Amino acid sequence: MKPEILIVTNGYEGTWSAIEEGAWFASALDAAITLLGVNEQANPAAIDDSYPLEGVFERAVGLFQAQGLEYRLEVRNGSAEDVLARYKKQDDSILVLGPLGRPQMRRWIVGRSIRHFIEEVEQPILYVPEIKLPIKKVLLCVGGLGYDVIAERLALKAATKSGAELTLLHIVPPVDLKYPTAQAVSKNWQHLADTDTPVGRSLRQSLEYAKAAGLNVSVKGRQGNVVEEILLEVQEGKYDLLCMGSSYSVHSLRQMTSANVTAEVIEVAGCPVLTARYKKE
Repeated sequence: MKPEILIVTNGYEGTWSAIEEGAWFASALDAAITLLGVNEQANPAAIDDSYPLEGVFERAVGLFQAQGLEYRLEVRNGSAEDVLARYKKQDDSILVLGPLGRPQMRRWIVGRSIRHFIEEVEQPILYVPEIKLPIKKVLLCVGGLGYDVIAERLALKAATKSGAELTLLHIVPPVDLKYPTAQAVSKNWQHLADTDTPVGRSLRQSLEYAKAAGLNVSVKGRQGNVVEEILLEVQEGKYDLLCMGSSYSVHSLRQMTSANVTAEVIEVAGCPVLTARYKKE
């Protein structure tokens, strides 16, 4: 069975970016597409009304057929959060989302929907606030803790398919602790790949994988607040795709007490962000 690219739309025009980018990923990963239409304002009595999903579906089918992609269409009633909570997804699926056009008041009260999906959905998530095709520059955040393994695999596939440049990024936060490894990382943040630290070893391994795939790859280090530095790098580097692991790869006090870096980045990055939890094989 082919892997699945599960693209979600509620008919809002802003979800078209997810449909187009999801179609590209389906081609790159040789995956089948499921376009899931969520009818969030179902009114069974108004059977003659036109629904926003109709126009989006018609346009999407034309795109899929023009690219020779395998696809199927499905419509369910309810909020996107409730529908996806009940939806049985393949283990090797990728959920593709764009802005759902929710009212500002709702976002103030219950928060951005993407935060909910990051917390509740175990599959990789590609969030597409705007289309960035073709993909020429890919940024992969490497943390050295193993959370980024799945994200790295997907980043390599995407970069290889598009012939994109790949940049490996590691952020060194301010360090107050005095133990040797932390001090070594803090002192050598500009050339971590040369150090015998967990981050250094992870960077070297990622470099080997990228070079073996024939990619043009480089390593970049930054020092400071993790969220701020990632966003600065995205802005300065003008990347087409950001790939990063997720703190939800682990279930520990660390996750409960640390900031959700992925959610904070994904809300304002302005480019497609692919995030994936690590799972043991």
